[in-house]
Amino acid sequence: MVYIRVILCLDMDRGVVVKGKSFRELQRVGDPVELARRYEAEGADEIAVLDISASPEDREFSIDVLRRIAKEISIPILAGGGVRSLEDAEKLFRAGADKVSVNTHAVRNPKLITEISRIYGSQSTVIAIDAKRSGDGYRVFISGGRVETPLDPATWASRAVELGAGEVLLTSIDADGNRSGYDLELISLVSRTVNIPIIASGGAGSPEDMARAVGAGASAVLAASIFHYEIYKVYEVKEILSRLGVRVRIP
Repeated sequence: MVYIRVILCLDMDRGVVVKGKSFRELQRVGDPVELARRYEAEGADEIAVLDISASPEDREFSIDVLRRIAKEISIPILAGGGVRSLEDAEKLFRAGADKVSVNTHAVRNPKLITEISRIYGSQSTVIAIDAKRSGDGYRVFISGGRVETPLDPATWASRAVELGAGEVLLTSIDADGNRSGYDLELISLVSRTVNIPIIASGGAGSPEDMARAVGAGASAVLAASIFHYEIYKVYEVKEILSRLGVRVRIP
């Protein structure tokens, strides 16, 4: 039986959890360790700890924060941001990450995906794809959504799988933080192209939005603001998803 995971996202800027809209207008939310503890207690299946300013500022992930979080929770941790090399990934794994995501530097150096996958396995190697509508399609953006590339997200996802990625963290920049629903077209486009799990990210406003994302092909749903601002508790979302026919682990 396959369960859909509900993943809580902690976007960090220099050790503080923040939330914005379409990767802009960042507002302080709180302490990452306190939030991680709270979300585990509420029933989160996984925590994503993303240092969103690391790549744009060309610096390493805030390792200290990851260590503190890992000491406090027992659910899996996906960590990403500023991973430029196998050595950077190793630091995250040693600090407590179960999975590491790569984005900007994987686009610049695709071999990075293979290097991480060979040592830690495809199940621990996540390709993070930030996509935005462009013309009649989508384009992949890097450097925290600041730099457009010529890559199409579905084509890039397929290439990343060939290189060793075992999961896709797929974020719609257009939908991010707007709580108006995931970009179902984007999810469907990528899910039809690859046969690995897809984490839908960007736009969650309700459990119904999450159920639609699953219907479009997502294996997991990631959300932040609906939980940060206590619109829903994690267990409330799971109870509603279960009633909607989505298989989830009820706390």
